[in-house]
Amino acid sequence: MRERGQYDLSLLIITISLMGLGIVLVYSASAILATDKFGDGYYFLKKQALFGGFALAMMMVMMHIPYTFLKRLAYPILAVSLVFLILLLIPGIGYRVGGSTRWIRLVNISFQPSEFAKLALIIFLAYFLEKKGDLIRTFSLGFLPVLIISGTMIYLVMIQPDFGVALFLAIVVFMMLFIGGVRISYLVSSILVALPVIYLLIMRVDYRYRRIIGFLNPWEDPSRTTFQMVQSLLAFGSGGLFGTGLGGGSQKLFFLPAPHTDFIFSVIGEELGMVGATITLGLFALFTIRGFRIALMAEDTFGTLLGVGITAMISMQVIINMGVVLGLLPTKGLTLPFISYGGTSLLINAMGVGILLNISSTVRRT
Repeated sequence: MRERGQYDLSLLIITISLMGLGIVLVYSASAILATDKFGDGYYFLKKQALFGGFALAMMMVMMHIPYTFLKRLAYPILAVSLVFLILLLIPGIGYRVGGSTRWIRLVNISFQPSEFAKLALIIFLAYFLEKKGDLIRTFSLGFLPVLIISGTMIYLVMIQPDFGVALFLAIVVFMMLFIGGVRISYLVSSILVALPVIYLLIMRVDYRYRRIIGFLNPWEDPSRTTFQMVQSLLAFGSGGLFGTGLGGGSQKLFFLPAPHTDFIFSVIGEELGMVGATITLGLFALFTIRGFRIALMAEDTFGTLLGVGITAMISMQVIINMGVVLGLLPTKGLTLPFISYGGTSLLINAMGVGILLNISSTVRRT
């Protein structure tokens, strides 16, 4: 038996390994781009190393804060998250990039509220589902309040617009509601109502429709609609079994869009080959196993739901990111957790791991 107070060392080592791999790959993927755009090949490397250091510090802080303390903060955290999402709508505060307003920028610091919204919604749902207990099976006292609150947050993300993250949040909500004991009939009814809305949001918006068509026929328009997908597949094809060597990839040389963010797994496939991609996938698989194991061993419902939500948040993002770069899912801009360049995502995911580690320290394990 391992005594209480010991953190899950495996999860900690896996997370730090992924973050270290991310710093190396961000430099490899972005050095030429950074030199061309900023005149400094180390620009993204230095920022990612800074993000990584801060994320590690916050992970250590969350490790030592009892996860049950988050119950008291569930509503304040949710309120702050909603305020951040509303601030994006105010001209001069929301920062517009690529046709979407997803960032709040203060001086030289940028923050993506939708990343914080993921963790805030998970904490709230874990608290609410535990507090309601059997009442969660009722419509007016259990299901409806969750539907209104989560629906408001998803709507605020949708109008940025960020359809992918909104859909991602909806999946996390329904997963937690299912595990929390909500009636299956309520969930199925909600899905049936949502499907026509999702259909219209895709088919009536030109660029989303073109992405779906491009996904179904990726080689029909490789120079425009499916450019990202085709370049990603070429990167994997060039990598072969062992890759071209770290730093030796060519698709990142202004062929592959966003090589240091959304498509960094393509760089892994080209430079580290199938072996490197498999090892990366294996690390994430171990992370998922450890995360769910911690959740299932938690001593209370709040800990279980919180652990499941955080693990699902990170693991589902991995599945979606890898699915996109491998041409298995329509193109959507989601980063690869712990590896892609980006401070907000790295910080929120590290804080989530810190919470998981704290949960692990409260249980006995054989």
